[in-house]
Amino acid sequence: MSTIMIVEDDPKINQLLQSQLEKYGYNIVNVEQFDRVMTVFSEVRPELVLLDVNLPKFDGFYWCRQMRRVSNCPILFISARESKMDQVMALENGADDYITKPFDYDVVLAKIRSQLRRAYGMYAPQEGERTVEVAGLKLFMERMELCLDEARIELSKKEALLLESLMNQYPRVVSRERLLEKLWDEQFVDENTLNVYITRVRGKLKDIGLDGAVETVRGAGYRLKAYWEEV
Repeated sequence: MSTIMIVEDDPKINQLLQSQLEKYGYNIVNVEQFDRVMTVFSEVRPELVLLDVNLPKFDGFYWCRQMRRVSNCPILFISARESKMDQVMALENGADDYITKPFDYDVVLAKIRSQLRRAYGMYAPQEGERTVEVAGLKLFMERMELCLDEARIELSKKEALLLESLMNQYPRVVSRERLLEKLWDEQFVDENTLNVYITRVRGKLKDIGLDGAVETVRGAGYRLKAYWEEV
């Protein structure tokens, strides 16, 4: 039985989400004191978090960043804020998905199931560390860590999946469609969401000295350029 933590200050939405999800066997923990979000998170260790943006004390973006410092569990935002900027902010701060209110409970349930499968079920990494290497650049999937010589940097789960696709296909081009399928399974997401993760991965590569390592191939997709191998 998976434990889902709900961080939502609207009691009616809280109650409806809890009753719907409990019908399908999920254990639900509601946060009632919004200055203790991380305390509850550390005590409960949920498999998934449903998180609102507008909260007392600090907003959901803040709490998402705090959770990401200690956990890679799936985090889904549920918010009445519909702007693309809010959705981009959520993804930039480590969220796995963003659902706008009013929402369909079947859609919420499908997204929860998909995220749980990816994190812990049939699509989760198998035992034994999975590594990918291109020209000395090493990706450790279970650690979600990228290394080049002495430089090391941590990745989010989707950043690691994106890089795994590019490295496995090196030096070939990976289509946007294939990346969307790899990162979000059967979910329907705006293609701009992929742009956000491409930007984030480029930033992570730049942090270890690999600026320009992900090339956009117009009309086709993206590919990894191991230009440092030639230096």
